[in-house]
Amino acid sequence: MFKRGVAIIAAVVLCSVWAGLAGASDFDPAAATEAYLSTITGEAKAKSDAYFEGGYLFILWNALASIAAALLLLFTRASAGMRNLAESITSWRGLQTFLYGVQFILVTSILTFPLTYLEGFVREHEFGLSNLSQEEWLNEYAIGLAVNLVLTSIFIVGLYAVIRRTGEAWWLWATAVSVAFIMFGAAVAPVFISPLFNEYKPMREGALKEEILAMARANGVPADDVYEFNASKQSKRISANVSGFLGTTRISLNDNLLERSTPAEVKAVMAHEIGHYALGHIYEMIIVMAVVAAVSFLFIDIGFGTLNGLFGQWWGIRDFGDTAGLPVLVIMLSVFGLLTTPVTNSIIRTNEAEADIFGLNAAREPDGFATIALKLSEYRKLDPTPLEEIIFFDHPSGRSRISMAMRWKAENLTNAPAQVSETQAPVEAPLLAPVSNGELNMEEPPAFQDSPAMPASLESAAAQ
Repeated sequence: MFKRGVAIIAAVVLCSVWAGLAGASDFDPAAATEAYLSTITGEAKAKSDAYFEGGYLFILWNALASIAAALLLLFTRASAGMRNLAESITSWRGLQTFLYGVQFILVTSILTFPLTYLEGFVREHEFGLSNLSQEEWLNEYAIGLAVNLVLTSIFIVGLYAVIRRTGEAWWLWATAVSVAFIMFGAAVAPVFISPLFNEYKPMREGALKEEILAMARANGVPADDVYEFNASKQSKRISANVSGFLGTTRISLNDNLLERSTPAEVKAVMAHEIGHYALGHIYEMIIVMAVVAAVSFLFIDIGFGTLNGLFGQWWGIRDFGDTAGLPVLVIMLSVFGLLTTPVTNSIIRTNEAEADIFGLNAAREPDGFATIALKLSEYRKLDPTPLEEIIFFDHPSGRSRISMAMRWKAENLTNAPAQVSETQAPVEAPLLAPVSNGELNMEEPPAFQDSPAMPASLESAAAQ
């Protein structure tokens, strides 16, 4: 680990001095990129690749687990039994739907728990990426499950209300309900959900905080403070975000980012996050998710009748508006989500690349940007094939990000005098600490990004 840290420092020094001594025409961004990439080799690179490539299989296994759980509920007629139980408790159809949703989430969470535990706890500890004890992990799982029981059941009530009342246009109304819930989640998550998992407090005072706030003000972010949260209790993940919506916007970064990173790296990350806000990505993604939801509901509209015609009598499903048919919707959403993974990943990756460019222009820290990308490589494959990046990466790869930073440097900073300051080159132990399995938020986190709590059986459906 020490040798690796020295190699990264050497790469920063080499690139900075090279840029300063040479004119713009002599600075080679490709060579500078390779100099950075060459600092991650051997066991560290193999471990990172193994972890990330293992995630490819979990995409498939999670979809198959959701499908298997749904099929079990259908062919055992357990889904019909849960509907009958809800109907025996109350005559109000909306409450019947809510009670069915609670049962469905509980049962599918139990059925898929072994895979959730394997992926979220066992695998994370196998790769040394989690700080949670088993008791702590189970506690966070339980909190997330409780939140999902309430919010997802309410969504199911809304979904079936429009299915029953809007006829052939149900898929349009279901899209509207989905968008409303996405907007609601974006607004309430920073204020009510994220604090269930982490403690948020104002960032420690100092020049770095003022620089972050200055960047935010310059780019129209309506926030007058920066919040720090204790993600170190879960992992060593480097993370930050500008989250919230409709008056709840909040700038947050975790303690790992502050402890493990140089000021240049922190500014590079925060400029990226501010970029998401300034570029209107939250509104853009709401539109994109609305389109994805509409297409997925059309997929259900086409396929549900066929499946129910073949198996409906065995499953005990009365009609499309029967909640006992929810497992069929989950099956179709799981298949749709699996097939469209390259498309959705590419849409998100494009947004992230735009925020990367914005961040480079706002922070003007290309070397800080490059070294933070190297830290991400401890859990994210640094140098994938182009096809691999298209299919499996929802963020630009480390190679892509470092190459972008060096191209930006060639065009903007290569005539500056040579100077390697403490903000450019990490020199202390935090650089050498391992990183966890989370995404560098150089991304927008889901509500439970630091929690293992989302039941695997619901992820495919909820994602749509």
